[in-house]
Amino acid sequence: MKKIAFTKMHGCGNDYIYVNTMQHDIPCPSEAARAWSDRHKGIGSDGLVLIGASPLPEADFSMRIFNADGSEAMMCGNASRCIGKYLYERGLTPKTEIRLLTLSGIKTLNLHVANGTVDTVTVDMGEPLLEDSNLFVANAETCEGTFVSMGNPHYVVFNDDVDEIEERGRTMEHLPAFPQRCNIEFARIQTDGTIRVRVWERGSGITQACGTGACATAVAAAVTGNAPRHAKIVMDGGTLDIEWSTTDNHVYMTGPAAFIFDGEIDNPQQP
Repeated sequence: MKKIAFTKMHGCGNDYIYVNTMQHDIPCPSEAARAWSDRHKGIGSDGLVLIGASPLPEADFSMRIFNADGSEAMMCGNASRCIGKYLYERGLTPKTEIRLLTLSGIKTLNLHVANGTVDTVTVDMGEPLLEDSNLFVANAETCEGTFVSMGNPHYVVFNDDVDEIEERGRTMEHLPAFPQRCNIEFARIQTDGTIRVRVWERGSGITQACGTGACATAVAAAVTGNAPRHAKIVMDGGTLDIEWSTTDNHVYMTGPAAFIFDGEIDNPQQP
């Protein structure tokens, strides 16, 4: 059975399995994501990320991301930061500004490098959308929160008890208001001005962090008057710096990325 080399990385505890598809073919990534993400019988992760060459000249590399349940996501902020670190530190590019093709468009990664090591990465996440009829249909069930699309759907609820998401996240993900399901964030403004957030990710459940979720929370906080347009988002796995620019209306996310380990695993799809 053919072996597949992989790298496990995390951004604020949001852990994924990364495979360089310029070296390894993954013919059925949904199946691989389900099998390999299993924390008891596989490698264990929030999902699978495929790093590839870009088919478009406007981008340097591409990413595809599959949740732990095998569903494909459009974008992941934490994974994009990890990809930037991977590409630079593994010698696949000398660039410190990388254009990454995702299903929600091309994202620009700015790597902050010290002594040959990527310390943090700032990602231009693009403009948020507060309305998207393909992702959100407002109704009485969803009057408590704010919908924000960061290329993928988020619904942010400001709630003093952010742990309530453990009870309500799964149900809210599947509400009829969200035709393609939804990522759910419960948030609380803290006395020091930071925003405490817990995340239920579409297709993965409770995760340590969510980059697009942090961006959506910062936007929702600004829209509702709960916080300024520059905020620190504190999640279970760490803190992200989010700025919703008044210059270009883009959201900029800055945070760390880290290697966990490298390994090989059998590819059941290939003899």
